[in-house]
Amino acid sequence: MLLCAVLLAFAGCGGGRQDSDEPKGEYTLSVVDASFPAEQTTAQHATMRLRVRNTDDRELPNLAVTITTDPGAGGKAPTAFGQAKSDSRLADPNRPVWIVDKDPSGGQSAYTNTWAIGRMFPGETKDVEWKLTAVRPGTYKVNYRVAPGLNGKAVAANGQKVTGSFDVTISDEPVPARVNDKGEVVRDSSGG
Repeated sequence: MLLCAVLLAFAGCGGGRQDSDEPKGEYTLSVVDASFPAEQTTAQHATMRLRVRNTDDRELPNLAVTITTDPGAGGKAPTAFGQAKSDSRLADPNRPVWIVDKDPSGGQSAYTNTWAIGRMFPGETKDVEWKLTAVRPGTYKVNYRVAPGLNGKAVAANGQKVTGSFDVTISDEPVPARVNDKGEVVRDSSGG
């Protein structure tokens, strides 16, 4: 009976690892477009979008996208869409700058700040989107990095455009809004 339990325990170990079948090699891919509004307001919805193209003649094993926000204080680790606070009373010092309303479909991974988007066929282009809501005013730098795999066996070939950043200022001013002739709230800056 004990032997069965031990064998079952070992059989469960390592099964389903996200990096278990990643081939080793260099791949060509490129971020062909990236957008995120530079001026935002708290409680405003925004979309961060990366358009990634597989420029290789092989299938990419698993497009991985890592997002980090520059830390607000020296010595703090960067996090995705947030920053760490220096407060020992907090169980988790990471505090959101943006709330992630919707992340890339099926992109969750076990890796910190990284989404696994999946395989990409040669020549395929994917739009990777995060629907976000700004919650903390300030000026922030959000960085992105794409890779052809999750664990470093599949890497981007030298010279590929796989990184970038956005400088974003979040204001605590209310979003300009008005009520139109139909009684609907319209958010804009025209004022009428």
